[in-house]
Amino acid sequence: MVGEGRGRRARGRGRGAVRRARRRKTRIRVMGAVLVPGALLLCGTLAWGGHEGTPSDRAAVSSSPGPGVEPGSHATRGGPRPSPSADDGDSGAGKGRTAEEKPEPGKRADESRSGSLPVRGSGAFDIAAPAHTGNHGTGTVHRYRVEVERGTGLATRPAAAAVSEVFADPRGWTRTGRDAFRQVDSGPAGLVIRIATPDTVDRLCGAYGLKTRGEVNCRVGTTVVVNLKRWMQGSPQFDGPLAEYRALIINHEVGHWLGHGHETCPGPGRRAPAMMQQIDGLKGCVANAWPYTSAGTYLRGPSVP
Repeated sequence: MVGEGRGRRARGRGRGAVRRARRRKTRIRVMGAVLVPGALLLCGTLAWGGHEGTPSDRAAVSSSPGPGVEPGSHATRGGPRPSPSADDGDSGAGKGRTAEEKPEPGKRADESRSGSLPVRGSGAFDIAAPAHTGNHGTGTVHRYRVEVERGTGLATRPAAAAVSEVFADPRGWTRTGRDAFRQVDSGPAGLVIRIATPDTVDRLCGAYGLKTRGEVNCRVGTTVVVNLKRWMQGSPQFDGPLAEYRALIINHEVGHWLGHGHETCPGPGRRAPAMMQQIDGLKGCVANAWPYTSAGTYLRGPSVP
C-alpha cells in the first residue's frame, strides 16, 4: 500500500511538471507575438531615420549650375580654356561705391569717362542683335554673344558695335588667319561677352574665387565679364582714347580665352603687350590695346607666372 501511494504521488508530480512546461511555452509564444512586431518597427525606424529630404532634393543641390558660365562650344584650338582670371589685375583700389549711387535721371552712360554710373543692376541681361552679319577674320569661326545687364544705362547696340570693331581690326586676334569671330543672338555661343555693373561683376566673378573689388574685369570659363565702370571710364593707367581702352579689355580677356597667359613690359619706351595687366601700372612701357602691330608683329613681353 505504501508503495502504491508513493507511485501515485510520483505520477502526480510528473503530470504537474508537464502542465507547468506547457504553460511556460504558451507564455513564450504570446510574448513573441507581441515583441516581434515591435522589433520590426524599431528596425524600420533605424533604417529610415538617417535620411532627411528626398533623393531629388539632394540631387537638386548637387547639380545646381554655377553663375556666370554659359553653355556653348569650345570650337578653338588648344582644348579647354585656362583657369578663371581677374583682370586687368585684382590688386586695384577699394570698391569706391555706395549702394545708393544712381545715374542721373534721363542721362545715359554711353560715351563719357565721367558722370555717375550705377553700381548695381538687375542681374538680368539683354542680348544684343548682331552688329555685323558676317565673320571677322578667317580660320576657325568662334560664335560669340554680347549681353548687357539691365539697369546699366548702356544700350545693347553701341556695345555690340564696339566689340565688333575690335574683332574687325587687323591688329587684333584675327591677324594670324587662324581665328575668326561671328556675333550671334541665338543658338550656341562658345564665347559670351557680358557688360555688367560692379556689384554684378563681383558676384559673377566672386563665385569662382576671383576678387574684382568692384574695379576690374574677369573671365570665367566661356564668359568674359566686363566691368561697366571700366567700360565707361577707362583706366587711370591707360593714356589713350576710351575706345582704345575698351579694345584692350576685349583683347586681353579674349586673349585669355584663346589660351594666352599674362605678359609684362618688355622694356622702357616699348609698347605694352595686350596681355599685360596695364591697370597695375605700365612699368616704363607705353599703353597699348592691340596684340599685333599694323605690320603683323606680335607685341610680346616676358611671361608672368
